[in-house]
Amino acid sequence: MHTEAGDRAGSGGPDLRHHPDLRHHGDAEVRDDGSALVDLAVNVRADTPPAWLREHVAASLGSLAAYPDGRAARAAVAARHGLPVERVLLTAGAAEAFVLLARALKVRRPVVVHPQFTEPEAALRDAGHTVDRVLLRDADGFRLDPAAVPEDADLVVVGNPTNPTSVLHPAASLTELARPGRTLVVDEAFMDAVPGEREALAGRTDVPGLVVLRSLTKTWGLAGLRIGYVLAAPETVTELERAQPLWPVSTPALAAAEACVTPRALAEAAHAAHRIAADRDRLVAGLAEFAGAGVRVAGPAEGPFVLVRLPDAAAVRHRLRALGYAVRRGDTFPGLGEEWLRLAVRDRATTDGFLRALGRAVTEAA
Repeated sequence: MHTEAGDRAGSGGPDLRHHPDLRHHGDAEVRDDGSALVDLAVNVRADTPPAWLREHVAASLGSLAAYPDGRAARAAVAARHGLPVERVLLTAGAAEAFVLLARALKVRRPVVVHPQFTEPEAALRDAGHTVDRVLLRDADGFRLDPAAVPEDADLVVVGNPTNPTSVLHPAASLTELARPGRTLVVDEAFMDAVPGEREALAGRTDVPGLVVLRSLTKTWGLAGLRIGYVLAAPETVTELERAQPLWPVSTPALAAAEACVTPRALAEAAHAAHRIAADRDRLVAGLAEFAGAGVRVAGPAEGPFVLVRLPDAAAVRHRLRALGYAVRRGDTFPGLGEEWLRLAVRDRATTDGFLRALGRAVTEAA
């Protein structure tokens, strides 16, 4: 039986019980009615995967009669981060890693720092754990205060940059959370969209209990292929691997993993990160034009998406849908409410079209 735990406000405030739909994700916004919508709801880079990656994955299909062999891909990921292969575990997307952590690790008091991707908490609850929440505050810019995390928490999960707030926490703040006997899980699914991957912990071996999760589905447009990985101490990798089924990552996904960590791919991802930053600046500047209507961007945003607060957000979201644009509702994230929307960063033309639609939606919803 799953037990609902009390929420802890970021500064140690009162119990703030909230029961959002933890299994609602952005893809639901673009498939509910089958209409052709411009997608600002899903945080996957547009116009991906690139042709060279599609061709590389397609070339692997000739090997489908053989069972998957992940050794080459695992070695490639390890080399990309300067780690021994014993510190790498390939997974069917980062989402599988959350399930493995929830099932394999023996923890007494797991804590999830919210607002963030809801799958870690959902996986922990499904595995029978009682989960405490630390809620970061809008008034504090959703910044992490390490002191807000209970000292006896033996599993702490935090995203960086955080979905949906787009906050990039300093690496020093995250490492303050490390303790002997505590597993510190840092979800870096969007870190490769940050220019220079500043504040990244991937590749660090000096932080006790550190587990870093990475996804290759966001930057490379591989959500349908399911590929990610875990970076952790060898003993943790071994525990998680025992909880995996045999051959958990398909041959095409392994081919993609190997390709996405080559020097060519890393250079392309770095270029994309700078382009995303420029496109995000344009989106944020355009949103600032609606400040008089009560539209406000949480920030500073550092990820490939922005979190926006505005009056009548639910009505605006529905009106945007009628105008052909899908955005992500915010009230399914613990710590947020109906006044929040998350917007994926898109190219200049898409952003300009969206901002025109937003102007109509805000006016008509008023």
